[in-house]
Amino acid sequence: MTTAAPQTAALSTLLVPAAIQLNLAGTERDAVLREMVALVPPLATLPEAREKLFRALVERELLHSTGIGEGIAIPHARNALVGLVDQPTMAFGRHPTGVPYGAIDGAPARLFFLLIAPTVTQHLAMLARISRLLRDPRLRQDLLIASSPEAILQLIRTAEARMLVS
Repeated sequence: MTTAAPQTAALSTLLVPAAIQLNLAGTERDAVLREMVALVPPLATLPEAREKLFRALVERELLHSTGIGEGIAIPHARNALVGLVDQPTMAFGRHPTGVPYGAIDGAPARLFFLLIAPTVTQHLAMLARISRLLRDPRLRQDLLIASSPEAILQLIRTAEARMLVS
């Protein structure tokens, strides 16, 4: 029997410094998606798994862009990727100028949160949490100027703590 803990885990516990890139180099969506996939620690030595994830992300983007506006994209597969990861995980990337991403507001994406989960419930919980956190314009601005992976993690921790008390 599984516990509810992974479904409600703080996003900051699903992200590690090695999965944070503050200077994405790609100039178009697929290049950035490849960079983001390369950040996922459990897939570092599994080229087939990285390719499976990349294909799932591109397929999802063809349905509807995960660019949510305000310079943010939340790439995720349409459904949970059973067998790809054992635990929910995230990667964060920041692009210095942004890339066209098909967001409804037409703004290029600069902040990228890649979400991967082994179950649909965990997938939806992660998506809901990050969407709620990113409503805060102060957090979005702070993520654009943070100088280190550790600073990114601290910003997310602080935003989650504020969300719990509001």
